[in-house]
Amino acid sequence: MSEKTPVDFWFDPVCPWAWMTSRWVLEVEKVRDIEVRWHVMSLAVLNEDKLDQLPEEYVASMRPNGRTWWPVRVVIAAQEKHGDKVVGPLYTALGTRIHNQGEGTSREAIAGALADVGLPADLIDYAESDTYDKELRASHKEGIDKVGQEVGTPVIAVPGADGEQIAFFGPVVTPAPKGEEAAKLWDGTLMVASIPGFYEIKRTRTQGPVFD
Repeated sequence: MSEKTPVDFWFDPVCPWAWMTSRWVLEVEKVRDIEVRWHVMSLAVLNEDKLDQLPEEYVASMRPNGRTWWPVRVVIAAQEKHGDKVVGPLYTALGTRIHNQGEGTSREAIAGALADVGLPADLIDYAESDTYDKELRASHKEGIDKVGQEVGTPVIAVPGADGEQIAFFGPVVTPAPKGEEAAKLWDGTLMVASIPGFYEIKRTRTQGPVFD
Protein backbone atom coordinates (compact mmCIF):
# COMPACT_ATOMS: atom_id res chain seq x y z
CA MET A 1 0.00 0.00 0.00
CA SER A 2 1.46 3.35 -1.00
CA GLU A 3 1.88 6.08 1.58
CA LYS A 4 -0.57 8.94 1.48
CA THR A 5 0.68 12.21 0.01
CA PRO A 6 1.09 14.83 2.76
CA VAL A 7 -0.80 18.06 2.18
CA ASP A 8 0.15 20.96 4.44
CA PHE A 9 -2.68 23.43 5.00
CA TRP A 10 -2.24 26.80 6.74
CA PHE A 11 -5.42 28.46 8.02
CA ASP A 12 -6.77 31.23 10.20
CA PRO A 13 -10.05 30.10 11.84
CA VAL A 14 -11.68 33.50 11.32
CA CYS A 15 -11.43 33.47 7.51
CA PRO A 16 -14.64 32.21 5.84
CA TRP A 17 -12.86 31.52 2.55
CA ALA A 18 -10.18 29.41 4.23
CA TRP A 19 -13.01 27.56 5.94
CA MET A 20 -14.62 26.77 2.58
CA THR A 21 -11.30 25.56 1.17
CA SER A 22 -10.67 23.40 4.23
CA ARG A 23 -14.03 21.65 3.82
CA TRP A 24 -13.14 21.01 0.18
CA VAL A 25 -9.73 19.53 0.99
CA LEU A 26 -11.38 17.18 3.51
CA GLU A 27 -13.61 16.02 0.66
CA VAL A 28 -10.48 15.47 -1.44
CA GLU A 29 -9.09 13.30 1.36
CA LYS A 30 -11.99 10.91 0.71
CA VAL A 31 -11.32 10.54 -3.03
CA ARG A 32 -7.57 11.02 -3.41
CA ASP A 33 -4.71 9.38 -1.52
CA ILE A 34 -3.77 12.41 0.56
CA GLU A 35 -3.39 13.23 4.25
CA VAL A 36 -3.94 16.79 5.43
CA ARG A 37 -1.58 18.28 8.01
CA TRP A 38 -2.99 21.39 9.65
CA HIS A 39 -1.01 24.52 10.55
CA VAL A 40 -2.01 27.94 11.82
CA MET A 41 -1.35 31.28 10.21
CA SER A 42 -2.73 34.64 11.26
CA LEU A 43 -4.49 37.40 9.36
CA ALA A 44 -3.64 39.71 12.27
CA VAL A 45 0.06 38.98 11.83
CA LEU A 46 -0.19 39.26 8.05
CA ASN A 47 -1.82 42.68 8.28
CA GLU A 48 -0.19 44.17 11.37
CA ASP A 49 1.88 46.58 9.26
CA LYS A 50 -1.04 47.44 6.96
CA LEU A 51 -3.76 48.43 9.41
CA ASP A 52 -3.96 51.94 7.94
CA GLN A 53 -4.90 50.37 4.59
CA LEU A 54 -7.78 48.25 5.92
CA PRO A 55 -11.47 49.11 6.35
CA GLU A 56 -12.12 50.40 9.86
CA GLU A 57 -14.43 47.49 10.72
CA TYR A 58 -11.45 45.12 10.46
CA VAL A 59 -8.86 47.24 12.22
CA ALA A 60 -10.07 46.98 15.82
CA SER A 61 -10.24 43.19 15.70
CA MET A 62 -6.68 42.96 14.37
CA ARG A 63 -5.06 45.21 16.94
CA PRO A 64 -3.19 43.49 19.82
CA ASN A 65 -5.65 41.27 21.72
CA GLY A 66 -8.40 42.00 19.21
CA ARG A 67 -10.84 39.21 18.38
CA THR A 68 -9.00 38.12 15.25
CA TRP A 69 -6.20 36.96 17.52
CA TRP A 70 -8.37 34.90 19.87
CA PRO A 71 -9.18 31.70 17.92
CA VAL A 72 -5.73 31.25 16.39
CA ARG A 73 -4.03 31.80 19.75
CA VAL A 74 -6.21 29.13 21.31
CA VAL A 75 -5.41 26.70 18.48
CA ILE A 76 -1.65 27.23 18.77
CA ALA A 77 -1.86 26.82 22.56
CA ALA A 78 -3.79 23.58 22.11
CA GLN A 79 -1.20 22.34 19.63
CA GLU A 80 1.71 23.20 21.92
CA LYS A 81 0.12 21.58 24.95
CA HIS A 82 -1.70 18.62 23.37
CA GLY A 83 0.03 17.88 20.06
CA ASP A 84 -0.57 18.22 16.33
CA LYS A 85 -3.45 15.74 16.35
CA VAL A 86 -5.82 18.22 17.99
CA VAL A 87 -5.39 21.00 15.41
CA GLY A 88 -7.68 19.64 12.68
CA PRO A 89 -10.58 18.66 14.97
CA LEU A 90 -10.38 21.95 16.87
CA TYR A 91 -10.38 23.90 13.60
CA THR A 92 -13.49 22.02 12.49
CA ALA A 93 -15.22 22.76 15.80
CA LEU A 94 -14.25 26.43 15.69
CA GLY A 95 -15.17 26.88 12.04
CA THR A 96 -18.54 25.22 12.51
CA ARG A 97 -19.40 27.59 15.33
CA ILE A 98 -17.84 30.74 13.84
CA HIS A 99 -19.12 30.32 10.29
CA ASN A 100 -21.88 27.71 9.94
CA GLN A 101 -23.64 28.55 13.20
CA GLY A 102 -22.87 32.28 13.05
CA GLU A 103 -21.50 32.51 16.58
CA GLY A 104 -18.52 34.63 15.52
CA THR A 105 -15.28 34.85 17.45
CA SER A 106 -16.78 35.29 20.91
CA ARG A 107 -15.21 33.68 23.96
CA GLU A 108 -18.38 31.60 24.25
CA ALA A 109 -17.94 30.21 20.74
CA ILE A 110 -14.29 29.34 21.37
CA ALA A 111 -15.11 27.76 24.72
CA GLY A 112 -17.87 25.74 23.06
CA ALA A 113 -15.47 24.50 20.39
CA LEU A 114 -12.98 23.37 23.04
CA ALA A 115 -15.77 21.45 24.76
CA ASP A 116 -16.88 19.94 21.45
CA VAL A 117 -13.52 18.20 21.00
CA GLY A 118 -12.87 17.41 24.66
CA LEU A 119 -10.02 19.86 25.21
CA PRO A 120 -9.48 21.56 28.58
CA ALA A 121 -11.68 24.59 29.15
CA ASP A 122 -8.79 26.66 30.48
CA LEU A 123 -7.28 26.87 26.99
CA ILE A 124 -9.65 29.81 26.49
CA ASP A 125 -7.30 31.78 28.75
CA TYR A 126 -4.78 31.91 25.89
CA ALA A 127 -7.16 33.91 23.67
CA GLU A 128 -5.82 37.20 25.04
CA SER A 129 -2.36 35.93 26.00
CA ASP A 130 0.84 36.24 23.98
CA THR A 131 2.32 33.11 25.60
CA TYR A 132 2.60 31.23 22.32
CA ASP A 133 2.81 34.17 19.92
CA LYS A 134 6.40 33.20 19.06
CA GLU A 135 5.21 29.77 17.91
CA LEU A 136 2.22 31.30 16.14
CA ARG A 137 4.45 33.68 14.22
CA ALA A 138 6.86 30.88 13.30
CA SER A 139 4.02 28.74 11.92
CA HIS A 140 2.63 31.73 10.03
CA LYS A 141 6.04 32.54 8.57
CA GLU A 142 6.58 28.96 7.42
CA GLY A 143 3.38 29.06 5.40
CA ILE A 144 3.51 32.59 4.04
CA ASP A 145 7.17 32.29 3.04
CA LYS A 146 6.11 29.62 0.56
CA VAL A 147 3.78 31.94 -1.35
CA GLY A 148 4.72 35.54 -0.55
CA GLN A 149 3.18 38.42 1.38
CA GLU A 150 0.62 39.42 -1.26
CA VAL A 151 -1.78 36.58 -0.44
CA GLY A 152 -3.68 35.44 2.63
CA THR A 153 -5.18 32.28 4.03
CA PRO A 154 -5.34 29.42 3.18
CA VAL A 155 -1.93 28.32 1.96
CA ILE A 156 -1.57 24.76 0.69
CA ALA A 157 1.73 22.95 0.03
CA VAL A 158 2.25 19.54 -1.57
CA PRO A 159 5.36 17.58 -2.62
CA GLY A 160 6.52 18.33 -6.15
CA ALA A 161 8.07 15.92 -8.62
CA ASP A 162 11.55 17.22 -7.81
CA GLY A 163 11.10 16.82 -4.07
CA GLU A 164 10.48 20.51 -3.49
CA GLN A 165 7.07 21.59 -2.24
CA ILE A 166 4.58 23.22 -4.57
CA ALA A 167 2.67 25.87 -2.63
CA PHE A 168 -0.26 28.10 -3.52
CA PHE A 169 -2.94 30.32 -2.03
CA GLY A 170 -6.50 29.04 -2.25
CA PRO A 171 -8.33 27.90 -4.23
CA VAL A 172 -11.17 30.24 -3.32
CA VAL A 173 -14.40 28.37 -3.97
CA THR A 174 -18.01 28.32 -2.83
CA PRO A 175 -19.77 26.11 -2.00
CA ALA A 176 -17.11 23.50 -1.19
CA PRO A 177 -17.20 20.88 -3.98
CA LYS A 178 -17.90 17.29 -3.00
CA GLY A 179 -17.15 13.87 -4.46
CA GLU A 180 -15.84 13.82 -8.01
CA GLU A 181 -16.17 17.61 -8.30
CA ALA A 182 -13.78 17.95 -5.35
CA ALA A 183 -11.35 15.56 -7.05
CA LYS A 184 -11.50 17.44 -10.37
CA LEU A 185 -10.71 20.75 -8.69
CA TRP A 186 -7.83 19.14 -6.78
CA ASP A 187 -6.33 17.58 -9.90
CA GLY A 188 -6.63 20.80 -11.86
CA THR A 189 -5.18 22.93 -9.08
CA LEU A 190 -2.15 20.67 -8.78
CA MET A 191 -1.70 20.70 -12.55
CA VAL A 192 -1.55 24.46 -12.93
CA ALA A 193 0.42 24.98 -9.71
CA SER A 194 3.12 22.60 -10.94
CA ILE A 195 3.89 24.70 -14.04
CA PRO A 196 7.05 26.80 -13.59
CA GLY A 197 6.20 30.46 -13.90
CA PHE A 198 2.49 30.00 -13.22
CA TYR A 199 1.15 32.55 -10.71
CA GLU A 200 -2.53 33.32 -10.88
CA ILE A 201 -6.00 32.58 -12.18
CA LYS A 202 -8.71 34.89 -10.88
CA ARG A 203 -12.16 36.30 -11.53
CA THR A 204 -14.42 38.65 -9.59
CA ARG A 205 -16.37 36.92 -6.82
CA THR A 206 -20.10 37.32 -7.30
CA GLN A 207 -21.19 35.11 -4.38
CA GLY A 208 -20.33 34.99 -0.71
CA PRO A 209 -19.41 31.84 1.21
CA VAL A 210 -22.10 29.16 1.12
CA PHE A 211 -21.88 27.09 4.29
CA ASP A 212 -23.57 23.72 4.01
